[in-house]
Amino acid sequence: MTVLYPLVVYFGLGHFEPRWLALLLLGLALLRLVASPQRFGWLAAGSAGLLATITLVANVALPLKLYPVIVSSLMLALFATSLAHPPTAIERLARLSTPDLPPEAVAYTRKVTWVWCAFFVLNGTLAAVTALWCSDDWWALYNGLIAYGLMGMLFCGEWLVRRWVMPGGARV
Repeated sequence: MTVLYPLVVYFGLGHFEPRWLALLLLGLALLRLVASPQRFGWLAAGSAGLLATITLVANVALPLKLYPVIVSSLMLALFATSLAHPPTAIERLARLSTPDLPPEAVAYTRKVTWVWCAFFVLNGTLAAVTALWCSDDWWALYNGLIAYGLMGMLFCGEWLVRRWVMPGGARV
């Protein structure tokens, strides 16, 4: 549902008042709590709940459009925190398929975590710019399509770089 959120909001704003779409965001917040009851889940749910509450009270669309900014900010916080307190987020993912990572693979996963942090800064900034200063059309296009395309390109690009940097080496 989070993936479809920008498109649902975009089409919903053409037919409903923002306060009714806030119920969707509250539903996402509750699903987040159920799916991830850890601290990160509480932060995500609380942030979404706050945006939904503001929308319910003020009946304006801007808080709904800021949800992708919150998601990128929380992902940035998660990845950046893992840099300060290893293992990094990418190392944890890599160890799911390769529990015994060699030191060069651990160093590589640290660099990839930095790249993802940069991506979340860029993505969050562009999400904020589209929410604050662009039309609903541009907001939906960036947050509902372009951002996911960029994420996919980063996944694929990293996979290609990994094959070049560690040919025949550790699976990361």
